[in-house]
Amino acid sequence: MTIKIGDTIPNVTLKTMKDGSPKDITTDEIFGGKKVVIFGVPGAFTPTCSSKHLPGYVAKAKEFAGKGVDTIACISVNDVFVMDAWGQSQKVGKDILMLADGVGAFAKATGLEFDFGAVLGLRNRRFAMLVDNKKVTLLDAEESGGLSVSGADAFMCKL
Repeated sequence: MTIKIGDTIPNVTLKTMKDGSPKDITTDEIFGGKKVVIFGVPGAFTPTCSSKHLPGYVAKAKEFAGKGVDTIACISVNDVFVMDAWGQSQKVGKDILMLADGVGAFAKATGLEFDFGAVLGLRNRRFAMLVDNKKVTLLDAEESGGLSVSGADAFMCKL
């Protein structure tokens, strides 16, 4: 079942890069006591993710902060090294927390997984979510491969 507004984020362990080394980080650490925008992408370095989805959030990071968002996080079913390299290539700096869901634990626990078949395999459905102290308060998931509801511009309009 897909997570919905009012639900609590499940506690899973993800990976992020800190000081040049992979670090475990739990969803309780990410979302506990904070207002977080998290957006999921099918894959690092993929065309729409690299040209529109991630860059949109990088460009609007200050605007999201102005709306009371403590953290913006990008998650994908990729390994931590790929997510780190992608974040560096996109110049996310400290504006975006890059999260690796290497085995799809978060995707599966939230029901936001999507099987892209032989092209990418099991990945995230493209989505954006606002989480306030571990509670989902907004959620938009793309029904098709497009970027109409989960991009930074569309999601900002809902805050």
